[in-house]
Amino acid sequence: PLSQLLACLGGDERRVDSRTVYVGHRPGSTNEAFIPPKFCDNRIVSSKYTVWNFLPKNLFEQFRRIANFYFLIIFLVQVRTVDTPTSPVTSGLPLFFVITVTAIKQGYEDWLRHRADYEVNKYPVTVLENGQRIRKESENIKVGDVVEVKEDETFPCDLILLQSSRDDDTCFVTTASLDGESNHKTHYTVPDIETDLETLRATIECEQPQSDLYNFSMTKLLDVLMLLSRSLGPENLLLKGATLKNTQKICGVAVYTGMETKMALNYQGKSQKRSAVEKSINAFLLVYLCILLSKALVCTTLKYVWQSKPGQDEPWYNEKTQREKDTNLYLKMFTDFLSFMVLFNFIIPVSMYVTVEMQKFLGSLFITWDKDFFDPEIKEGALVNTSDLNEELGQVEYVFTDKTGTLTQNNMEFIECCIDGFQYSYRDTASELDGFCVTDGPANKLQQKEREELFLRALCLCHTVQVKEPIEQGQGFIASSPDEVALVKGAMRYGFTFLGLESKTMKILNRNKDVEIYELLHVLNFDPVRRRMSVIVRSKSGDTLLFCKGADTSIFPRVRQEEVEGIRLHVERNATEGYRTLCVAYKCLSPEEYAQADAELREARLALQDREEKLMAVYNQVETGMSLIGATAVEDRLQEEAAETMEALQAAGMKVWVLTGDKMETAKSTCYACRLFQRNTELLELTVRTLEDGGKKREERLHELLIEYYKKAVQEAPPVKAGITRSVPRSWCSTNQDYGFIIDGATLSMVLNSSESTSSRYKSLLLQICQNCTAVLCCRMAPLQKAQIVKMVKNSKGSPITLSIGDGANDVSMILEAHVGIGIKGKEGRQAVRNSDYAIPKLRHLKKLLLAHGHLYYVRIAHLVQYFFYKNLCFILPQFLYQFFCGYSQQPLYDAAYLTMYNICFTSMPILAYSLLEQHICIDVLLENASLYREIAKNAMLRWGPFLKWTLLGVFHGLLFFFGVRLLFCNPALQDNGQVFGNWSYGTIVFTVLVFTVTLKLALDTRHWTWINHFVIWGSLAFYVFFSFFWGGIIWPFLKQQRLYFVFANMLSSVSAWLVIILLILLSLLPEILLVVFRKPRGPRSHQVEL
Repeated sequence: PLSQLLACLGGDERRVDSRTVYVGHRPGSTNEAFIPPKFCDNRIVSSKYTVWNFLPKNLFEQFRRIANFYFLIIFLVQVRTVDTPTSPVTSGLPLFFVITVTAIKQGYEDWLRHRADYEVNKYPVTVLENGQRIRKESENIKVGDVVEVKEDETFPCDLILLQSSRDDDTCFVTTASLDGESNHKTHYTVPDIETDLETLRATIECEQPQSDLYNFSMTKLLDVLMLLSRSLGPENLLLKGATLKNTQKICGVAVYTGMETKMALNYQGKSQKRSAVEKSINAFLLVYLCILLSKALVCTTLKYVWQSKPGQDEPWYNEKTQREKDTNLYLKMFTDFLSFMVLFNFIIPVSMYVTVEMQKFLGSLFITWDKDFFDPEIKEGALVNTSDLNEELGQVEYVFTDKTGTLTQNNMEFIECCIDGFQYSYRDTASELDGFCVTDGPANKLQQKEREELFLRALCLCHTVQVKEPIEQGQGFIASSPDEVALVKGAMRYGFTFLGLESKTMKILNRNKDVEIYELLHVLNFDPVRRRMSVIVRSKSGDTLLFCKGADTSIFPRVRQEEVEGIRLHVERNATEGYRTLCVAYKCLSPEEYAQADAELREARLALQDREEKLMAVYNQVETGMSLIGATAVEDRLQEEAAETMEALQAAGMKVWVLTGDKMETAKSTCYACRLFQRNTELLELTVRTLEDGGKKREERLHELLIEYYKKAVQEAPPVKAGITRSVPRSWCSTNQDYGFIIDGATLSMVLNSSESTSSRYKSLLLQICQNCTAVLCCRMAPLQKAQIVKMVKNSKGSPITLSIGDGANDVSMILEAHVGIGIKGKEGRQAVRNSDYAIPKLRHLKKLLLAHGHLYYVRIAHLVQYFFYKNLCFILPQFLYQFFCGYSQQPLYDAAYLTMYNICFTSMPILAYSLLEQHICIDVLLENASLYREIAKNAMLRWGPFLKWTLLGVFHGLLFFFGVRLLFCNPALQDNGQVFGNWSYGTIVFTVLVFTVTLKLALDTRHWTWINHFVIWGSLAFYVFFSFFWGGIIWPFLKQQRLYFVFANMLSSVSAWLVIILLILLSLLPEILLVVFRKPRGPRSHQVEL
């Protein structure tokens, strides 16, 4: 029975952290009852709502916002409880508008996610059942199904590769949607198992689903009929989302499906993003709510104090009804309190939220319309998916960027090489000897010629490149790394052409146009710890050769030391120029050495326990005593103006972190090329390699290194004054040591997944080290790890604003996690663009998006928010003061029409135009002087200081309006005929001064005048005058009482009223006018931002 077989093969222990998969749903033994285990289906769900829960869930989320909930309460009070001076429509309609627009927008976004899920889940796939090929929808795949995938199709779930159409039992895949790499990776079938999948009876024991893309351990396949067990690794696992390439078809068994696949576990769900400005609005709202409650409480208290005096509660001319006498005192007090709340409610206008929504939506169009963002290559411009975060673009403190396709074009080019210490550059001229140009040594020596050919043979043989098509001009090469293709093409330039690999035979066309044949015996694959790869080949003459290429630090200790110095200088120079460098070495193996290595390699590959460690030991043993031949320099072309963009972001005070799934050497050279790392930058490395250097346990070494780097970068570093970080170029302040930090995915997992107390301490140390470094590089990162890093920084002390930018599906998680997510319309699909808040065609556009658009949007909306609170304080303070002179009777100072239209019509358009068009500093100056960005950093214009200044200004103006007009009314007979002005005239004069003052205040604040500004500012004032004449000049039949009938016209017939209106406006604006007159002229280099 199966249980005895499992026991004899060492698999008798059923671990809780593993799962058993029956290939083709066939049990291991026909004698035992088979109960198929239950796993999740293959459906993918990325949507947030369903048809049934959309309305309640969306409304619940929206009313969690303080403002929405507050306005709902006020609306209900107006509808049900008390008589109010205005209709409930004035509160209800704007609230309904905001809720409806937001719900429609969020519903549409979720509908797009539903549609994308539907396409994935209904995708047709082929499943092998009982010897037949059956077409199914992707969502119906179950764990254990044997799935057939054809070339250029995407794997529908995570599969173990059982069969391939290729002779060498391999297949090639691209994982661009997972880790951003568009190169071809090689995967292998499980060796020595039954080839007929119909009769295969096998079980797979594998770990429970986890998100690490690069790890697939504790896994083995048990072939019951052939009585053998095979260890499985990442090279046998095909991940959902990867695409089959250069292979006609494969068959694999599903081990993880649906939301348990590694791709789904790396997907970060989309959450509602809120800007720092919205949080500031909520804070200010609470302050004004307290002011509102205080005003209502004071008026209610004073009303009952005043009424407690004899004769005040029930004067002879206003006797109470029986119903009023029977009303409970406390209920009456509560009702009065609510009445005052509604009367003063306009201090917190819902119209501000409508204006902010309009400003964000209309403002986002300016990004879409910006011609500088148009890319003629793809014939597209910028795209705005979320208009809620425009102002957040002006507050970014950390930028997290992908490398491949974002910083670089992922287009490698062979630049030069160095052979035995002599530098060679390629020139496209026939006069040069064999295409070589020797820049610092002789080329005509016979011995040198032999070394050249040995070097070029090494480039042609030491790789995993495959040939897909005829290779004219080097087309048709595919490999797991673009470096390898660049090196093979480089050798081709110099006369050695790789013709391909067939049945373990490698063919090379040499300079003499002769075909050389080599038998490929073993490939010692690249890994990030060894940082090198080797091949063992046998030539036609019977010589066994080992060729090895890798990073200089991993090759130099394994070759003769006298060969190193000449090549080290070239390698270091190329590295500082931003090129990716590799060293090449070789070794002749005697028959005895090869026989021993062959036996040890085969034994290690079949090991069930510790297979990786055993292989590593054999690799290290074989790759010793080599002879160094030379080194290569390959350039990964940067995106246009990538270095200039990174420098501008750093000058603006932003910290740049590079998060990539690529190898460390590759990423490090890109950081040098982008000027994130400089020549004098000391690199602090926290990777698997440095953890294994000390000969201690990894955990101990991790602790040691963290403490060492903390002392160096944090404790010993000179203190930096706040606000001047990166205000000058680095070369001017070279006395301070710059640090760069490098960490890889495996080490980050150790930091995050250690015990709770240790993990929090490690995270704290790591964050402090990183925050004191000029740039941080995180390599070999899984998509979810990228999101974890963003989350760690986002939740750190001070809650810094983060921005993530990437171009591939592997960047989606970090784009969704950051405060602002930016997608680049690159070559690797549009998943990043679809999930981003903003999308731009090229990395260079990020500079203008942040330094110009972001800066201006923040200044505009900050002014809008402060101005709204100011003008409503001016509006309601006279209403509050008026209660002291009307017996606290809730008598409104202003007419209902004025109360309703103040925020909707009279003062809304000028601030909306200002918030869309204002340029306090012109765009060219903002782009030239990146340091200006820091002047608005950390929400500078919406802190409590500026808020207090605006509040005091509102109090000053409100007091001036009310008591200035009261002074005029010491003798209310203001007309020639001695007619006395009434309370509505009083309110109208105050209101007129108010409207003119707040509008002209905005005019004085405006720096960038357009015809639109002129039209809305002077148009609003003209409309107010016209409306007042019109409203008071006609008898309206639908009004029960017409309080303003001819009040405005009578008011303007009084010279005293004219004089007071003009005088109060001038007195109110005098401080602003003096500030404008005496302010120093703003030259092109004077950029102090008015807060």
